[in-house]
Amino acid sequence: MSAGALFGMNFLAYAIVFVMVAALAVAACFIGIKWRKSKDAKAVLESGASEGNIDG
Repeated sequence: MSAGALFGMNFLAYAIVFVMVAALAVAACFIGIKWRKSKDAKAVLESGASEGNIDG
């Protein structure tokens, strides 16, 4: 095989690994955002319940 073909195969292999790692990182960010929003909403509900009915 020529050097160009070997380079191309190696480049594609590393590119596929990079895309997979990047996709996992993006998915982890979205999961973290979802968990944080859930935690914040739970904290708001708990603080409202402990302080009594604030609405009136």
